[in-house]
Amino acid sequence: MKRIAVLTSGGDCSGMNAAVRAVVRAGLASQVDIIGIYKGFQGLIDRLYENMTTKSVSNVLQRGGTFLQSARCLEMKTKAGLQLATANLKGMGVEGLIVIGGDGSLKGGYAIHQQGVPVIGIPASIDNDIPYTDMSLGVDTALNNIVSAVDNLKDTASSHDRAFVVETMGRGCGYLAVVATIASGAEYSLIPEEDYNLEVICEDLRRRYREGRSNSIILVAEGAGKAQDIADQIKDKIGFETRVIVLGHYQRGGSPTVFDRLLGARFGEAAIENMLKGNHGKMVGLKSAEIQLTNLEKVVKTKSRPIDPMLPLLANRLSV
Repeated sequence: MKRIAVLTSGGDCSGMNAAVRAVVRAGLASQVDIIGIYKGFQGLIDRLYENMTTKSVSNVLQRGGTFLQSARCLEMKTKAGLQLATANLKGMGVEGLIVIGGDGSLKGGYAIHQQGVPVIGIPASIDNDIPYTDMSLGVDTALNNIVSAVDNLKDTASSHDRAFVVETMGRGCGYLAVVATIASGAEYSLIPEEDYNLEVICEDLRRRYREGRSNSIILVAEGAGKAQDIADQIKDKIGFETRVIVLGHYQRGGSPTVFDRLLGARFGEAAIENMLKGNHGKMVGLKSAEIQLTNLEKVVKTKSRPIDPMLPLLANRLSV
């Protein structure tokens, strides 16, 4: 292969730039031209691209988000849009495509692979819901953002005898909420994978209040309910005031952690190496600290990565 393209798609996350940088530098080191596609799959439709150089990826490692940007592209869901994107790639002389993104992005990459363009996927989703990888890009940075916010909230909660209900991202996966609960010492995590009983939680919080523990933090993944609704149901029942914080897109941004920078570098280099070896139609993933390949077809046809049942069990045991 002499020319490979790379794009970022779906929700942005810290670590994407590290992966793009690794793709560009590893590709150039192998005497391969690297084409950066701007604005994800929409950039394929609109032919928004640039020949990448080492200068193109200078000073991006420490930046959150993605300098290649991302955008919604409804056209990719149509046969005509898919064919146009594929034709544009071939018209650029591209012989392989690396797609960095979440479930929908990987599905788009697989669709292009089925059109005859070799594709390798790199998982990037702060929810950590992509199957066949222990961690996706952006997860560690998002967790650090959440824990930092909760640490700050604990200060004011203890100062004013308050309970904070903190809403995290995680529509179908409670990984962020439950791991942040363990890491921050929050009292509860409410996640879509497990049923919960607010009456039991209120009873436990009243017990804590009687014991002199007059503040608490409840983390709720957005897929398990809205923080405001939960706060409305527990207020006036637990002995202390209730406040709501919705972290929202704050979780996505910020300078990537060392873990996400290293993971992005490993994923990007592995994507180039395997593309040049002919191991395409795959997703690179992290399994027990090793980079492993999984067929893209298997990835996109598998439901979201299940949460390790040990995590909510541990969170519950430590919340006494």
